[in-house]
Amino acid sequence: MAGLGRVTIDKRRAGFPLLALGLASLLAGCAGQQPSGTALPSLYWPMTAADAQLDTVTARDMISAYRARSGLGALRLDPELQKLAEAEAAAMAAADRPSRAQTVKNAVERLGYAPAEANLSAGYHTLAEAFSGWRDSPAHNATMLAPGATRMGIATAYAQGSKYKVYWALLVAK
Repeated sequence: MAGLGRVTIDKRRAGFPLLALGLASLLAGCAGQQPSGTALPSLYWPMTAADAQLDTVTARDMISAYRARSGLGALRLDPELQKLAEAEAAAMAAADRPSRAQTVKNAVERLGYAPAEANLSAGYHTLAEAFSGWRDSPAHNATMLAPGATRMGIATAYAQGSKYKVYWALLVAK
């Protein structure tokens, strides 16, 4: 044990590395899509980056669970409705304004998905925010709880220069 000196720890600085690591992790979480290995659930992933990816399975499960509490059937992701939702979200982001839901519903119904409902909105940065906003809006809530609906598509599009930043399209149909 010879040669070992006494080690003293400055208690004012001992927590700094942990604090710095925690702040770096927090800031990294604000930068864009969360890596799949993080503890942050996908419903809280920020959609405020060009490379952000919406977890459509979590969205489907959340909306289906909400429907089940109202005695309604689950929804399944439909590839055609998904493509339409993606196209509509991108169009809204490019125009920097939400579309009219009736126009989109008519387009969906022309493709044979009748009846169809659409939630078109902007400004929600996470799936959790969008879901809560839709649930609290009578018209958007009616879309999520559309009786007889069995299919859905949901998408976001990021518009960097927009005051809204994120555009959402939820399409629900029978």
